Amino acid sequence: MPEPTTTTAPAIAQLDTSLAIEVTGASYVYPSGHVVALDGVDLRVERGEILGIIGQNGSGKTTLTKLFNGLLKPSAGRVIVNGVDTATKTVQQMAPHIGYVFQNPNHQLFARTVQAELEFGPRNIGVPAEEIAERVRNAVEFFGLQDVVDEHPYRVSFPVRKLVGIASIVTMQPSILIFDEPSTGQDHQTTHIINDLMRRLRDEGTTVVCVSHDMPLLADVVERVIVMKETRIIADASPREVFADQTLMARTNLQAPQSTQIALATVVPLGGPVALTPSELASDLERRLTAHVPSTKITK
Repeated sequence: MPEPTTTTAPAIAQLDTSLAIEVTGASYVYPSGHVVALDGVDLRVERGEILGIIGQNGSGKTTLTKLFNGLLKPSAGRVIVNGVDTATKTVQQMAPHIGYVFQNPNHQLFARTVQAELEFGPRNIGVPAEEIAERVRNAVEFFGLQDVVDEHPYRVSFPVRKLVGIASIVTMQPSILIFDEPSTGQDHQTTHIINDLMRRLRDEGTTVVCVSHDMPLLADVVERVIVMKETRIIADASPREVFADQTLMARTNLQAPQSTQIALATVVPLGGPVALTPSELASDLERRLTAHVPSTKITK
């Protein structure tokens, strides 16, 4: 009698559990009109990293981030978040892992009061009542919402409403938080709060992904920038490298922060560093000017 044959199942690729987000060959085609929004994207995001995503409208930025939390499912490839394949989970099942702050808070807020809005998310994922109360207190204090907790979210100003939208996700304490154009419609004070929040989240080990056209914001807070064009990632480097690459900026019709543009026109040609922020530029110019001031002898 012939020996029974055995077959060996093909090896399954092991997931890298050190990554917060792992995107492999991800494509997305919108069903209506068969519009290709993403085409074969690969991306790895480390835990605790703060990542910026830039590109012109239609480049695929928002589509990519909506794959992260399961709002969209990849047409090809796969998206793994905290070791979970998003294609197999609902948005609600992904909520404990990843929070998504919409560009327009009107697409997100629905409760009758700010207080209720901040409580809804953590309650929906099963956080105990006492802990919900503490999280809401902390959010109200950090975002400066003390005077509006009993107001309807749509009765407060747009900048404050956007803070409410952000706070409602922060109270869920996801390990990954996505911001879609967080500074749009914000004044100086609320933008400062958002910048501080991103730094605090990073310091606490939260992975932050920020899609934005606000280059000074990204230059100030992110550690890494990916550049998208026509549904693909075309660059992945530090903010200093990306914003100093004038060819890349021209290719994508984007503008580097004004401080970087001034540095490229003044300090850099003389061998100086590339500034990202106004404070860096001021320091660079002061150092260069000081170095060229002749010493003055005082004789008695």
